[in-house]
Amino acid sequence: MRSYRDLFRTPEFTPLFLSSAALTAAQTMSGLALATLVYRQTASPLLSALSMFGPSLAHVLGASLFLSAADRLPPRAAIAGAALSFAAVTAVLALPGLPVVAVFAILLVKGLVASVGGGVRWGLLNEILPKDGYLLGRSVFNMMNGVMQIAGYATGGVLVAFLSPRTSLLLAAGLYATAAAAALLGLTRRPPRATGRPSVRATWRANALLWSSAPRRHVYLGLWLPNGLIVGCESLYVSYAPDAAGTLFACAALGMLAGDITVGRLVPPRHRRRLATPLLLLLAMPYLPLALHPPVAVAAVLVTVASAGFGASLVQQERLMDLTPSALSGHALGLHSSGMLTLQGVCAALAGGLAQLTSPAAAMTALAVASVAATLLLAATAPGRRAAVPA
Repeated sequence: MRSYRDLFRTPEFTPLFLSSAALTAAQTMSGLALATLVYRQTASPLLSALSMFGPSLAHVLGASLFLSAADRLPPRAAIAGAALSFAAVTAVLALPGLPVVAVFAILLVKGLVASVGGGVRWGLLNEILPKDGYLLGRSVFNMMNGVMQIAGYATGGVLVAFLSPRTSLLLAAGLYATAAAAALLGLTRRPPRATGRPSVRATWRANALLWSSAPRRHVYLGLWLPNGLIVGCESLYVSYAPDAAGTLFACAALGMLAGDITVGRLVPPRHRRRLATPLLLLLAMPYLPLALHPPVAVAAVLVTVASAGFGASLVQQERLMDLTPSALSGHALGLHSSGMLTLQGVCAALAGGLAQLTSPAAAMTALAVASVAATLLLAATAPGRRAAVPA
């Protein structure tokens, strides 16, 4: 599979793409609106960061208890059901007078559902596309994520500034419902990829199998640690520049889009795997000057350049699929997604705590330094690349 045209000619790729686009736009709009709402109520960088990225912490519970469902549920029903549940809880979050404790309880439930939904979605993508088309397909999804994040943050920023965060939350709920409709109308019924009933035991057994391989463990850590720390930096945009957070988020999404286009479409396959470490370093280095608190325009350029480094995840995901049996592809991608989002939530909490004690700029710089250190350590301890997929 060589071109984007081939991708969109593949049956079911387009409806999955459109459903995911609506889902991403809803997530960005609702995340910015909720973080702004919580920051206005509490003036706390920690609570603001957790309201935006805290649901990711629930993914560790989902990955530990429910992830076996990713390969054991009918994909269409699971994707549509998850989107409808997101629509319902987002509409509840828009209710005036909702206590902050209730907000975080709702976000916990949302995170548990999302921990399974991500594995179902990416497992279905791996099932729809031929093996040589997965990286190109995932790069298109990543580019779509970048475009929809730019649009979502820009739209959300306008709505928050000129109307209210609650209006943005209600529109996001409508987008979630649109994502559910696209999945129901466009996807066909498929049987689950694995037999048996979802269970905690099946989840732990598959997690243990995936984690038993040293090369897979190294890929997972590379997917989780460096970019999780940088997402911790992003979680402080609202407290770093309250009046321009939407601009910073949109610029970060633009940089991610550029990185995904470059890695997924322009770099020849033989050179791709060499780029993982340089891209991860690029992801962190531009955040170091933020300690000086430059003007917003300079900060926007820095985060745009840095976010191109997220293209490293395409290289790492391709490596992960090379190392994973096909029957576990959904579970493996769900574990990647849940672990990544969990680390993002942990790093958002860490960033918010540091910002409370120092300042958002100082906390961003500290997490960027930690990301550089993690990348260099992973590069120094990389296992040999000859690793077979277990039977």
